Amino acid sequence: MPEDQSPGAGASPIGGGAARARRRRTLKALAWSASVLVLLGAGGAGYVYYRLNSNIHSVDIDSALRRGHRPARLDNGAMDILVLGSDSRSGANRAYGRDSGTARSDTAMVVHLNRGHTEATVVSIPRDTLVHRPACAKPGGGTAPAADGVMFNSAYETGGPACAVKTTEALTGLRMDHYIEVDFTGFKHLIDALGGVPLTTTAAIHDQQSHLNLAAGTHTLDGAQALGLVRTRHGVADGSDLGRIRLQQAFLRALLDRIGGIGLLTSPGKLFSIADTATGAVTTDTGLGSVNKLMNLAQSVRSIDSRHVRTVTLPVRFAPSDPNRVQPIPSRAAMVWGALRADRPVPASATKGSVAEETEAAKVVRHP
Repeated sequence: MPEDQSPGAGASPIGGGAARARRRRTLKALAWSASVLVLLGAGGAGYVYYRLNSNIHSVDIDSALRRGHRPARLDNGAMDILVLGSDSRSGANRAYGRDSGTARSDTAMVVHLNRGHTEATVVSIPRDTLVHRPACAKPGGGTAPAADGVMFNSAYETGGPACAVKTTEALTGLRMDHYIEVDFTGFKHLIDALGGVPLTTTAAIHDQQSHLNLAAGTHTLDGAQALGLVRTRHGVADGSDLGRIRLQQAFLRALLDRIGGIGLLTSPGKLFSIADTATGAVTTDTGLGSVNKLMNLAQSVRSIDSRHVRTVTLPVRFAPSDPNRVQPIPSRAAMVWGALRADRPVPASATKGSVAEETEAAKVVRHP
């Protein structure tokens, strides 16, 4: 509802102005309540549910992997989710490069929610990490044999989400309870639906390949800028994937605080717009493949903000065979995955000696 703009609006005593302000707030609350009733009434709830539910694309990973060995479920209330950012250039993503007919996991994170879902640990896996990839069913039929010393992100290209999950489980020894994937366009639209994400750059970032140009200072990044930031390699530090990961981790913290700070519950229209965009932006496993299931997960983590999130990168060293690739440090990686398995914080000593900790990119961005 519009504010009172009558000629005498500013001339009343303070008490009268306060009373009018209270009335305006009450009327606004009633207006929002009425909009909810309209949205849900006369079949509206059915339409909203159908609309959001039909947005979601899911894959049955459990069925795809049912014949192979998988780590046992922990069943202690904690949850591990593989989150991938796909670099597909098909469809609307063609704006970001030539479509080769394949896609790789440009970004990979294992998100561990503690047993109370009050805290999260996010472990980033560098896409250039050389790993063992188990045998995987190929989307077009047939089986890709197991391979050693292949880049982690090639698992998605080889066998899609199921192969990415299978490779992650082989690397970590942890059962992935769920899978969430976001592509370039979906990510961009989601950030725009949120109204942008505030972030401060301590130095200018210019990267023609990711279409990002930011001066030093505080910005509210729109979808295109946010996508450029989480994709940039050449605009910061040493131009490596390890530097990009630190930017992604900083952006994730800012994103969590943005989601928690925009007051969705007080704005049904905004809530529906974001829910409509979010459900259309993700691909999930069938365990999250409905509005109800996604809502249950969202409700369970609603208290988590950047203060309750720890971010680490898989401890790695440069591969002797190729300085442009990295490989896990076995003893340190075991400490990371062991901590998640025990539902404990990752000890600081786990990342000691990792080249991922040496990048200067973490100093380039911060959120207000």
